[in-house]
Amino acid sequence: MPWNLPNTLTWLRIGAIPLIVLLFFMRAHWADPAAGLLFAAAGITDSLDGYFARRLGQTSRLGAFLDPVADKLIVAVALVLIVSRDTRPLIVLTAAVIIGREITISALREWMAEIGERRKVAVSQLGKIKTVLQIVGLALMLYREPIAGLPIYSTGVMMTELAALATLVSMVAYLRAAWPELKR
Repeated sequence: MPWNLPNTLTWLRIGAIPLIVLLFFMRAHWADPAAGLLFAAAGITDSLDGYFARRLGQTSRLGAFLDPVADKLIVAVALVLIVSRDTRPLIVLTAAVIIGREITISALREWMAEIGERRKVAVSQLGKIKTVLQIVGLALMLYREPIAGLPIYSTGVMMTELAALATLVSMVAYLRAAWPELKR
């Protein structure tokens, strides 16, 4: 069923992307925090859609396809937006690592599914930790403004860099799991 609660949450996450872009480029003092908060809310729907799909028995092929697409789209757009303002080499490298890993692992999972071995590259606990670090870090980087003197942007950078490190480690783990099939 295409319009169940989990799929609706996923569509809302996709629909948030142009709003985040619009807020990012607005010149109002509240726009960056609003973009960060909207990104964070979209990140929360990533957890909720899967939870509700399992809890309500509303899993679907559409949802299984859309959920990872929505995740990768919103993260890639956030990284591109951030790099458009902060072109320091470490920020650009972090974005390239995260986007490159997502493309690599998506292709690996697709290929492994084609040969009937998808379970060997199923999402791991490290992958889930990486996702949380990434969503929180990017939300803080989009938010940008300090809160009560706390350096929100630099905290977001640190969390996103940790996410990039977790990204590399999890990519190596997925590639190792798939290596016997890749060698054939």
